[in-house]
Amino acid sequence: MKLIPDSRRSSLIRFAIAAVLVVAFTATTTAVAGLLVFKQLATDIGVTPALKHANVTIPNPGNPQTILIIGSDHRAGEPFNSANTDTMMLVRMDPDSKTINVISIPRDLKVDVPREGTAKLNSAYSVGGPNMLIRVLKGQVFPDLHVNHIIDVNFGGFSALVNAIGCVYTDVDHRYYNDTAVTNYSSINLHPGYQKLCGPDALSFVRFRHTDNDIVRNARQQDFIRWAKDQYGASQLISNRDKLLKIFGQHVQTDPDLHSLDGVINLFNLVAFSAGHTIKQIKFPAIILPCNSGPVGRHVAVAPCYVTAEPPAEQRAFNTFMTATKSAPSPGGGGKPRPGGGGGGGGGGPSSNLTTNIADGKAQAAALGNMGMPVYFPRQIASGSTYATGTGGGPTSGEYPRPYQIHDQNGNSHPAYRMTILMNPGLGEYYGVQGTTWREPPILKGANETRFVNGKKLELFFNGGKLTVVGWRVPDGVYWISNTLTDDLTNQQMLAIASSLTKAGA
Repeated sequence: MKLIPDSRRSSLIRFAIAAVLVVAFTATTTAVAGLLVFKQLATDIGVTPALKHANVTIPNPGNPQTILIIGSDHRAGEPFNSANTDTMMLVRMDPDSKTINVISIPRDLKVDVPREGTAKLNSAYSVGGPNMLIRVLKGQVFPDLHVNHIIDVNFGGFSALVNAIGCVYTDVDHRYYNDTAVTNYSSINLHPGYQKLCGPDALSFVRFRHTDNDIVRNARQQDFIRWAKDQYGASQLISNRDKLLKIFGQHVQTDPDLHSLDGVINLFNLVAFSAGHTIKQIKFPAIILPCNSGPVGRHVAVAPCYVTAEPPAEQRAFNTFMTATKSAPSPGGGGKPRPGGGGGGGGGGPSSNLTTNIADGKAQAAALGNMGMPVYFPRQIASGSTYATGTGGGPTSGEYPRPYQIHDQNGNSHPAYRMTILMNPGLGEYYGVQGTTWREPPILKGANETRFVNGKKLELFFNGGKLTVVGWRVPDGVYWISNTLTDDLTNQQMLAIASSLTKAGA
């Protein structure tokens, strides 16, 4: 198996979903306009040749569809053995569902690849392209998988797509820094905290894998997709339609059916039903195997960093992926405030697995200096976790905690701060405390539920039943607790930490 250094590996966030929404919103205006848009999309996609002998099952009109979306550095016309993919994602759209189901397949999944032997799943793409990838997935991971369409997106268009939609406000969980001149990994230089990321910075964020693992990267990519979808409205899609579709067509290869007008209309009729649905992320039941190295005689034995999974767990995940969500995905309340405490998990009792840590919270607030806004810190944090501190120079100096300015969509500047809390940095587990005077940051738009806990009206944001963000508003600021990328804090912990927010100096 050919080894490719991480500095050459590309990772692509699938703006295929954004592109199909462009067509869906535009096509619903009038039948004539819709037909013209479909024809234009078929023309744009036709700029690159169709994937040969695509291993897909063409769906009947109106039926659910499963789409394999691949992020690769493959260029049309070049052999696949010179290409790589590190992102493979299945998307399920069902007219009877209230969600778009998404599951990311780890690139490091241990499989047997024809002509390659035991290898990582992404090797199947290099050996035989998307068709070999589907063959291995169906034979060794998801036996009941039937792919209806393939969308293979080249990373060359990623920066242009992000910039075309006006960049994406991103909840950066910790300090990301690497210099390619020093290591064999791609350069990155991102600061912790909520901020707008444009092309190159967004790409470096989603492709990062230097100090965590495949599972964390998949979670980071899925979060970025959700943030982009939530921030990019129908009016923006329509106004930028031509630009987005042109970029999309130049950097994507699809199965032959999507080169036909009938195939495009069939897919986008389904997308029109799904345009307002939330993205439901299905977690792959990954088991990360150890990958140690050590001397063996004069040589060094290196165990590949594989991911594996138990077949029954894979089947359960696949069943969840294929199952339509029949009711609205708004956990426990439909947006109506209700009291916390008791079984709701708001009390922060012993079962919450929390530790009271006022001293370090006060030290973090003091390190921020004069912010020009009230600073709140949580009196309680998860047991076993600690505040990150950055002193003594180096890339983390002044970053933990970090005072800074956020610029809103109109270019106005707002004071902000981020406190970063470490759970398990080796596994990429960081959670955060964010504060700003920006009253309406996109991340706090459209709460799934509001709940009163310990006298605070908390705004709850769920993803697949897990609390990802808990927000709280006061007259002179807004604050939120962000879960780790892999949602390692329980819902009870998230509520208890947020409800313990305390004003510094009070």
